[in-house]
Amino acid sequence: MALYLALLIALLTHSSFKANKILMSLYAIDLGTSPAVIGVLYAMYSVFPIVLSVYAGKVSDRHGFRGPVLFSSCGAVAALMLPWLVPGLPALFVSAALAGISNIFYVVAIQHLIGAFGDGAQRTRNYGLFSISVGLSSLVGPTVAGFAIDALGHKATFLLISGFPAASFVALLAMSKLLPAPRRLDGDGPRRRVFELLGVPPLRRVLLATACLEAGMELFSFLMPLYGHSIGLSASRIGVVMGVFALAMMLVRMLMPALVRRSSEEKVFALSMFLAAAMSLCVPLVSAFPLLLALAFVLGLGLGCGAPLSMALSYNRSPEGRAGEAIGLRQSVNKSMEAIMPAIFGALSAAVGMMPVYALGAAALACGGWLMQRDARRQPAATRGMAGRNN
Repeated sequence: MALYLALLIALLTHSSFKANKILMSLYAIDLGTSPAVIGVLYAMYSVFPIVLSVYAGKVSDRHGFRGPVLFSSCGAVAALMLPWLVPGLPALFVSAALAGISNIFYVVAIQHLIGAFGDGAQRTRNYGLFSISVGLSSLVGPTVAGFAIDALGHKATFLLISGFPAASFVALLAMSKLLPAPRRLDGDGPRRRVFELLGVPPLRRVLLATACLEAGMELFSFLMPLYGHSIGLSASRIGVVMGVFALAMMLVRMLMPALVRRSSEEKVFALSMFLAAAMSLCVPLVSAFPLLLALAFVLGLGLGCGAPLSMALSYNRSPEGRAGEAIGLRQSVNKSMEAIMPAIFGALSAAVGMMPVYALGAAALACGGWLMQRDARRQPAATRGMAGRNN
């Protein structure tokens, strides 16, 4: 029951965040904002989480899951209400920063919580279920936002989407006793520094692969609204394209445990990133809506396995009692890429067009796939041995 409560909270909170980002982008376009400025706006979701992620992990390790998730829900509601109350580009920058700050405490806490429900293969399965919930939210959030924009306008959609994190707050408040207590470090233990985690080679390698994966994810989530708008797609059609991408991610995550059983986490991770790299190169060559849907679906299949495997490997490879901190470090990597890549993608797309930007993202994905492929060949036995340890 506790796992399904966590999955429900994940669905509601992720749906609001995904809807928030596409809504923010399309509203900024409607205000006449340039792609370069939209890239900076998009980066605001990640600027503060870069420095707060590890701290959020320490909070999760020491104080549990309930407080950070409740804080996140309140922050998400405030972030969505601000553009409704104060329309305009300056409010969007403040809203994006607030959404990013509140979201990072939720993300780290919920990923730590999912990892605490089991060990070994069960943990990988739970992360797979969690990622299915996240994939479903990526279908629900952008699709609801797209159709709501066309039907109600941008301002009213901000108010509508704020109902998702509000519902998450109520659900957790009503059923928080179901959640397990965190496994805390001894209070008299030596002070540990986050940079010690980077000295763990297996963890460091998965963090590098995660950075490449996140570059590919940002390539799609940031550029697709801009590319769709440039080829004349409506907001609802852009939402459908992003929803199909999310549907594919959800479907492949249902199959992920079986794929891992037949191979390994690293091999599945590598092959999925190679597929995503190939599909990313094809996107700017397509303008027909049906073909774009097909490409988005295959791209979703490629990127879908990456996040749950990255989470599971980060948890499995963390030192004893520091799983939340390791997950926070992983989020620091993610948020750094989320802050840097939209600004780079926005500036490059404004200067040289979409094709070179998609090529850059594809190259990053291919590098991550190569890294995980080498990792699978180098230490598969060690990785599997660590997967079964109890954190």
